Amino acid sequence: MTGGELAEALVARGLDSSELTAKRSLFGLILARFESLDGLATPYSADAVHVWWVPGRLEVFGTHTDYAGGHTLVCGVPRGFAVIARRRTDDLVRVVDAKREQGVSLIPAEELHDLASPSSRPGWRRYVAVVSRRLLRNFPGAKLGADLVLASDLPRASGMSSSSALVVGVATALVHAGSLRTRDEWRRNIHDAADEAGYYACMENGLSFGSLEGDGGVGTHGGSEDHAAILTATAAHLSAFTFVPMRPLGVVRLPPSWRFVLTPSGVTAQKAGTMREAYNRLSEGTGILRQVWNVTGSDSAPSLHAALTSSGHDVLDGERIDRLRQAILRAEAPGWSAEDLSRRLSHFVGEDARTMEAVDAFRHTDQVRVGQLAADSQSDAETLLGNQIPETIALTVRARELGAFAARSFGAGFGGSVWALVDDDRAEEFARRWTADAFVAKPGPPLSELI
Repeated sequence: MTGGELAEALVARGLDSSELTAKRSLFGLILARFESLDGLATPYSADAVHVWWVPGRLEVFGTHTDYAGGHTLVCGVPRGFAVIARRRTDDLVRVVDAKREQGVSLIPAEELHDLASPSSRPGWRRYVAVVSRRLLRNFPGAKLGADLVLASDLPRASGMSSSSALVVGVATALVHAGSLRTRDEWRRNIHDAADEAGYYACMENGLSFGSLEGDGGVGTHGGSEDHAAILTATAAHLSAFTFVPMRPLGVVRLPPSWRFVLTPSGVTAQKAGTMREAYNRLSEGTGILRQVWNVTGSDSAPSLHAALTSSGHDVLDGERIDRLRQAILRAEAPGWSAEDLSRRLSHFVGEDARTMEAVDAFRHTDQVRVGQLAADSQSDAETLLGNQIPETIALTVRARELGAFAARSFGAGFGGSVWALVDDDRAEEFARRWTADAFVAKPGPPLSELI
């Protein structure tokens, strides 16, 4: 199969046809690099080569809500990873990034030495190591040997989930190589694509998934909205979820006359050092709020969202919110003032409610309402989360000046990207005027096995 045939197969699954030329080149690149691998003929099994498409993620609404059990509205983007793989008969996992001309080779069993900590391998190689060791730990004795070549057209560290897409791509290939879907451990814990997304998210954050025991992950304490979008997206639609546990709430079509335009801010969203600490602090805050609720003796909640909703309901309860605000004033949380916790609560409450309001606004093609929700979300990110930088703030303002009816930053923050919504007939012009790196993004298909 050629790069062009693979690209056409992806368009048939819902990718916008304007991406055909770019994807023909991307798939052609991994095919050529795979054929040039040293020792390609041996030691391989007789298995055929497999090729996957792994999209990035656009977070429309729901910033920093998923790990707290809240709502998000997401979709797949028309950029992502092309992955080609074939299993080996030995235990070597060899991964090559065809664009960067970088690679990593490892034996998964040799990565099990320090499960409590993230892998010490640098950059993207750390994710490969973490995925390999987690799979071997959860599926003892599995034969994960495989050769993978991948390439991405996602902007790196831009808030479009390039790291999660990498995790999903590598995990998908190694799950196939090890025939893990036939194992009892898999069948007991993973029943559908949503479960698979949740498991891959736990590879990143280090949490256990059912009986599949966790480890140190990659060092970030995120949720699973990225993985949910990557594995279960619906082309031309936005998908709503709630989490802890993950539960799909349905899809809403992007009005055909609307288009997203995305642009990286030019500042990488680092998940290391002080930026990782700042990111993890936002997650820590919702965990402390849940603990404050639980020690009040009212009831024990598995997430902040569960604490703030009455049994059997999905909408936050004002009385419970007020009760938690009062408990915050009496709480002792090292490193967190009552003001800090109140701000974190206010952001969660506002963003969680906005997400489902946005679903209704998209359904009714209500530009004014979507625009106001986006403006409120951006304002709260700036003043309550404190995860915005001058570049993302300026890009949002500029988008409005150029005629976007809605715009906001998205992703973890401290860098990343901004989305704008504009009328379809002026999307390309808007992109050219906004930034040199802006591109039009029609919601695309999920993870797709093409051969």
